[in-house]
Amino acid sequence: MVQALTHRSFGATNNERLEFIGDGLVNAVVAQLLYDAYPQLDEGSLSRLRSQLVSKDGLARVAQRFALGPLLLLGTGERKSGGRQRSSILSDTVEAIAGAILTEAGFGAASRVVAQWFIDDVHQLDLDATRDAKTQLQEWLQGRHFSLPCYEVVSITGDDHSQVFEVSCVCEASKHRAIGIAPSRKKAEQKAASDLLEILIHE
Repeated sequence: MVQALTHRSFGATNNERLEFIGDGLVNAVVAQLLYDAYPQLDEGSLSRLRSQLVSKDGLARVAQRFALGPLLLLGTGERKSGGRQRSSILSDTVEAIAGAILTEAGFGAASRVVAQWFIDDVHQLDLDATRDAKTQLQEWLQGRHFSLPCYEVVSITGDDHSQVFEVSCVCEASKHRAIGIAPSRKKAEQKAASDLLEILIHE
């Protein structure tokens, strides 16, 4: 278990290999928990929920719950730069611990332990909050038998390393057009979808 708590900055014998195998276990266990807890959800919805739980921030919350930060073995640089609180290091450590349990106790025992880490979070998920704005807009329109919305890049400004995207979103259900502006096309589309959905709800 000491190796699972050892960051690569501390030495050559570290938790990276355990993290690799633990990542697969955590994803499999969380997928099973979600599959059992939400039989009404389709694959896309289940994938979004799993992404939320096993994201860097989601795993870091598990690490914080068990106060893993003070237990980490870090190199001098990482210690001085706040590595014990860094989400990326904490999340990797959770996966490494899962991997260590898997290698020591086997798949069945490790799965049961990991399931206990996430079971409460699985049942406390806000299902509406996990759907992104584009998905919510699509579902709103399809539920009322309208065609899907259309997104168009209006402009791209700024330098290559700091571009700003302006994207429009329109649909047959409204005469209005929503505009989203963000540092990426994806985020701009989400912003436009969110604004158009807000318009549709209040029209």
